[in-house]
Amino acid sequence: MESRIDHAPTGRPPHWLEIEPGRLMNRGHPAGDLLEAYDWVVLDEEPGRLRIDAHIPARVLNPRGQLFGGFTPTYVDLVSLHCTRAGPDRTNPEVPRTWMATVNMRIDYFEPILGPRFTIEANVEHRRGKTWLVATRMYQDDLLAAYALTTLRTSDPM
Repeated sequence: MESRIDHAPTGRPPHWLEIEPGRLMNRGHPAGDLLEAYDWVVLDEEPGRLRIDAHIPARVLNPRGQLFGGFTPTYVDLVSLHCTRAGPDRTNPEVPRTWMATVNMRIDYFEPILGPRFTIEANVEHRRGKTWLVATRMYQDDLLAAYALTTLRTSDPM
């Protein structure tokens, strides 16, 4: 099956992998663009740990002005994937990347996320071989609003 990732003819990685320090990702990634992840701020990063200041675009709000629960997994998935790469090499486009697939995700919802900004924290809880377990917490102000466990699996290089 042909990859849908647009690799430049130069052999360089896609431009959305050339990440500025302090940012999670650039424009050009479909899910990231939907959530405007290019405007999120990385507050803290170390290997296996990320803390993000994110916002809620109007298009993902429910009629009550809250983050629509169906979009929460998209936030969790993006941050979980980047958490597995967290550390000084995450923003280096020359570091080889492997493809990762989300194989399981469980989310508990505690409080509505109202925005306009909120915090996401993710930690690699366990890794064995190609399998990763990432815990993600979403905070509205100081309240834990959602908690997720995501199992990811590394596969072929991008």
